Amino acid sequence: MASEPPANTPTQRAVENLAWKLRRRQIVGSRATALETLLVLRQVISKSRFSSMEQLVTIIRGVGRRLVEAQPKEHSVGNTVRKVLHHIREEYNTATKGTAVTLSSGFSISKFVLLGQPRKQSAPTKAENKGTLKENDPDDPDSFARSLKPVLMEAIQDVLDELETVYDNVSKSASNHIHSDEIILTLGMSKTVEHFLISAAHNRNYTVMVLETAPSYGGRDMAKTLSEAGISTFLVPDSSLYGLMSRVNKVILGAHAILANGGMFAITGSLLAATAAHEHCTPVVVCAGQFKLTPLWNLYHEYGALDFGDPSQVLGFEEGSLVDKVDVVNPFYDYVQPNFIDAYITNDGDHPPSSIYRLIKETYDDEDMLL
Repeated sequence: MASEPPANTPTQRAVENLAWKLRRRQIVGSRATALETLLVLRQVISKSRFSSMEQLVTIIRGVGRRLVEAQPKEHSVGNTVRKVLHHIREEYNTATKGTAVTLSSGFSISKFVLLGQPRKQSAPTKAENKGTLKENDPDDPDSFARSLKPVLMEAIQDVLDELETVYDNVSKSASNHIHSDEIILTLGMSKTVEHFLISAAHNRNYTVMVLETAPSYGGRDMAKTLSEAGISTFLVPDSSLYGLMSRVNKVILGAHAILANGGMFAITGSLLAATAAHEHCTPVVVCAGQFKLTPLWNLYHEYGALDFGDPSQVLGFEEGSLVDKVDVVNPFYDYVQPNFIDAYITNDGDHPPSSIYRLIKETYDDEDMLL
């Protein structure tokens, strides 16, 4: 019966090292977290021993649970594990049946799009594996793993390629969403939004207003980056948001996690910006890779699944008696309801919030919704 590698193996040390980094927040950003998770999973799969597909899935789920428990609020960890399991099953079906998309699987928009994106490797590689996968072979218990691992590495590479190209793929439609002489408002420091805006600037002349985004003040870094790219940029205080919204043509936000109901968790201040935009009938679009799709619903109150930072960043202890009279919260993220969002721009096209649940059904397998 398969199990997680012993604690003294290099593989398990890699898992525990990543779990330790996640707990201490030494890895910043959803994409960086997803990449680290993927690299650890690749090491685990390459070193593990298993004699059936079920044993392999058990191993991967065990590692996934360990990492998710280390930092439950970093949703890209669980998303990456689910995506790897989905790709592994597809590659396994291809190796054993000759095709990953059968008539019984039904119509899938994402699979239809992928038909126009041929793989780098040649088809004979899969044909060589067809018919050679022997589960539970008593004469050679490692034969199944040995013959399947090249296929598994291929599945891992598919996910890695998606993560490495996510910024470019999200940005390829930027000029369709941003027009000349528009005023765009954004906030915080989002690499996805940064690449999106810079890509649009190649063909459009427009202005960006960036909120400072206290208390992290990530907006200052964003404004500096955009200005250095030659974009007309204004750094404005958060308190000016509502007064400026009547001049804004479009609000572009990043996301920390996209929920199954079409809502999202995003940097603090996003809810305020989205609410002001809603009052002024200003479109709100969100730029995010599909690795941020999370099969979770915000079932509790609006702070129910949020993470909180050091309250002294909002109100310092030097304030004396005032500190004793108030409760200060410093959430890392806001929950933005789906009715405040007009569209998600992802690396697989544009989608309204109402279709997010279908994308999740296509991206992950039902049995992996709970790791």
